[in-house]
Amino acid sequence: MSQRRPVVISGPSGSGKSTLCTRLLNTYPGAFAATVSHTTRKARPGEVEGVTYYYVSREQFESLILKDTFVEFTKFNGNLYGTSKQTAIDQASKGSTVVLDVEMEGVKQLKREQLNAESTMNPRFVFIKPPSFAVLESRLRGRGTEDEASVQNRLKRARAELEYAETGVHDRIIVNEDLDKAFRELEEFIFDGRASES
Repeated sequence: MSQRRPVVISGPSGSGKSTLCTRLLNTYPGAFAATVSHTTRKARPGEVEGVTYYYVSREQFESLILKDTFVEFTKFNGNLYGTSKQTAIDQASKGSTVVLDVEMEGVKQLKREQLNAESTMNPRFVFIKPPSFAVLESRLRGRGTEDEASVQNRLKRARAELEYAETGVHDRIIVNEDLDKAFRELEEFIFDGRASES
């Protein structure tokens, strides 16, 4: 069975990228597969080891970096997050299109990886953009799960991500003002690409 090109979906916190990823996986079970990332942060209530994340110590994570385990990794709010190459390989070997939900640093690393002659990933990149910065801030505050310092940290990071998206690094930018419309645009982009691969 031929392997499909992975789809990398990025965007600032509050853009709706995780919601769109989840909807894609639920709408087409088996056709797409998410990877389970490693993280050094503690598990939150309801999260499951090996399903939500692989929870490891900072020492374990740094050891995995030295072993070139990750296709991408990043640091946020003092914690490390990374996607292992093996999880992407495992999902692709089942015939699923791998969907990676990553931050800006992950996109940069994957872009650099594309320049490596030995790279087999060759993903396509989608950026989920909020309709405005004010809407993004409203969504973040509406969660009610973070303190002011964390919200400000996410807003600062969001500005950098939006600026980076303007440099043309993504294959498609989708403005998520209406979730149903944004999902249709995501489907169109992905399935057009899958058809061209067959």
